[in-house]
Amino acid sequence: MVMEEGRPGPSKPAGDRRPQQREKKEKKQDKQQPCEGFSIKAMMKNSVVRGPPPAGSVKQRPAKHTAFRKFYERGDFPIAVQHECAGNKIAWKVEIEDLDYHYFLPLFFDGLCETEFPYEFFARQGVHDLLEHGGSKILPVVPQLIIPIKNALNLRNRQVLCTTLKVIQHLVVSAEMVGEALVPYYRQILPVLNIFKHMNVNLGDGIEYSQQKRENIGVLIQETLELLERYGGENAYINIKYMIPTYWSCM
Repeated sequence: MVMEEGRPGPSKPAGDRRPQQREKKEKKQDKQQPCEGFSIKAMMKNSVVRGPPPAGSVKQRPAKHTAFRKFYERGDFPIAVQHECAGNKIAWKVEIEDLDYHYFLPLFFDGLCETEFPYEFFARQGVHDLLEHGGSKILPVVPQLIIPIKNALNLRNRQVLCTTLKVIQHLVVSAEMVGEALVPYYRQILPVLNIFKHMNVNLGDGIEYSQQKRENIGVLIQETLELLERYGGENAYINIKYMIPTYWSCM
């Protein structure tokens, strides 16, 4: 049969369109709709319940400008950089033993939150220098150091955590009775350590170089807890166990 020009061809019957319409409806029905849990919509067909949002316990917090940065930029600290072949050091313009520890030590501890050079370098190295030469001046200042330590740990920054844990270890062994003086403040210091305690890398037969560099958070936390128990007296283990149930005594 030859079709004449200008005339439309035979139209398809209406029944041929129904399967296509059914397929479109089925595709629309098959689409899964996300919804919140424990809602009326969650009981409907083709609804997918969203999982709970992340708690953010290990999420890094934004850092704020510290008082240490303000005082350093104002030139209140008697310090300067001493460049050497082995690395940079702090050149103190006065004798460290003559400094007022009630004024300077909390300020340098406040600088542990810093991550930029030169503030991070001066704060970290300054704290270790002050603890090394402090002696009996450190113990009366311990209550003023708790809030700066807590603020540094609460940032959840990996670099700041490693630096603060090393400082706590140095603080505990810096003078007598300092470890016991820290026991009443375990509730401010240990909660963050409980979160990161199991953050360790298991490489099997591989080499974990962060242990050699002392940058493995799990190992540093374990070392810190053991030092707190050894130098904290008879009540140290009970208080550590209360805040970190997975810790076992090293004594």
